Amino acid sequence: MAEHHFHLKANWPGLRNDVGEIETKNLITKVSIPPEMDGPGIGTNPDEMLLGAAATCYIITLAAMMERSRLDKVDLTMTSVGIVDVTKGVITYKKIIHRPEIVLKQTASPQDNKLAHKLAEKAEKSCMISRAIQGNVEVELQATVKVATE
Repeated sequence: MAEHHFHLKANWPGLRNDVGEIETKNLITKVSIPPEMDGPGIGTNPDEMLLGAAATCYIITLAAMMERSRLDKVDLTMTSVGIVDVTKGVITYKKIIHRPEIVLKQTASPQDNKLAHKLAEKAEKSCMISRAIQGNVEVELQATVKVATE
């Protein structure tokens, strides 16, 4: 069994509406409460970071699965939305919607198109972040597969 350890250092010098900083091996950024939650909106925030973790995990997993399946693509892009519910002062990360767009080569067959859809679904179930939040945050997938026109 292999274990990988990732480390984060955080500094929060003040109270609720102040600005802190986090630092990892490859990231240093300011953090604060977003303006939607009456914060200063400086740097990023936990809501964006969870969305970023889920989105990057998903798209990397999908790209790896496509590579292993030898499914050639022209492009792979994605937009994601995180939905946070605030009811009676309780903040709940409710849902993440991933909208990947896979553009296959012009020579793609109907079987390639079917495989792309299958891998898009499988990647969401295989991503470690999706598995980590399963049962707590709903993840919805709205995949689009296109064939390049030129």
